[in-house]
Amino acid sequence: MKLLVTGGAGFIGSAICRRLAGRAEVVVLDKLTYAASLTSLAEVQSSPQFRFLQGDIADPATVRAVLREHRPDGVIHLAAETHVDRSITGAAPFIEANIVGTYQLLDAALEHWRGLDGAARDRFRFLHVSTDEVYGSLGETGAFTETTPYDPRSPYSASKAASDHLASAWFHTYGMPVLISNCSNNYGPYHFPEKLIPLIIINALEGRPLPVYGDGGNVRDWLYVDDHARALELIFREGRLGEKYNVGGRNERTNLQVVQGVCDLLDALAPRAGSRRDLITFVADRPGHDRRYAIDATKLETELGWRAQETFESGLRKTVQWYLDRRDWWEPLRSRYAGERLGLSRVAAGAEPRSTEPGLPASA
Repeated sequence: MKLLVTGGAGFIGSAICRRLAGRAEVVVLDKLTYAASLTSLAEVQSSPQFRFLQGDIADPATVRAVLREHRPDGVIHLAAETHVDRSITGAAPFIEANIVGTYQLLDAALEHWRGLDGAARDRFRFLHVSTDEVYGSLGETGAFTETTPYDPRSPYSASKAASDHLASAWFHTYGMPVLISNCSNNYGPYHFPEKLIPLIIINALEGRPLPVYGDGGNVRDWLYVDDHARALELIFREGRLGEKYNVGGRNERTNLQVVQGVCDLLDALAPRAGSRRDLITFVADRPGHDRRYAIDATKLETELGWRAQETFESGLRKTVQWYLDRRDWWEPLRSRYAGERLGLSRVAAGAEPRSTEPGLPASA
């Protein structure tokens, strides 16, 4: 198969590209925003089955040209702005990428699909990759299922909810073979260091404060990125068209537990004087901070046979060790984001955030 992967130079996108290497021909379309890195694709760039194209999914001419030239058998759509705090500071890029971009991609893919014949038309699939944040916030118990009503609380989650509805509409209105996945918080190698776990790892290595929002009691369900990549390939190949599949690791932890776990692993793997837990600093909470997320992945597990292979403990150890071993990957990225606090308030487009107090990222 030949697959178009949008956002393939990002965190999850590069993971699915590395997974597909050797089993499919992959064409990546990526705008190369601040959070993307071509070095995340170094393992696959030399393959004759891999092609990278720089371009914006919100540009209809670009998207149509890519589909016309490469004629993929399917699309895995991951291109998106994803950082909650940045969406609070300025929502416009999220509206443009997540809503307008998804619309342009769906519209072009519909035209492409309608122009296919026979087996090629029957084979084509469009997987829209989304987030559990579209469901809003949970209480102390329960978990999100595929039928949970949408209740987004941030500009980021609202933009992803809109894109989910567009993808669903293209299936119901036009019959386009669309699938949707909604995942819990991902972590693992090649994660841009504005997000919680890589930010905490790097700050701790540098002896900087480890900021925790509020009381640290916000709960997230954590999913190792390679487990997610396996799920995405399975959903794309075997999922029922028009269906949604939740992807979660069944690894609920408070933010404080996550930060403490990183500190303890670093103390064991890269010892220094004193405990890195002493660097933990509680800071003012983020506006509209959802209290708890949890994913019920029963549908994916029972229908398609997927199971997360990593526990949170095993995945976190692999992640911390990777950042210890791969300073060559993350150190150059610190020039793009040095850990400053984002999302305290809305500021004018292009302006600097009003506070440089360090703070937690969207995944918190």
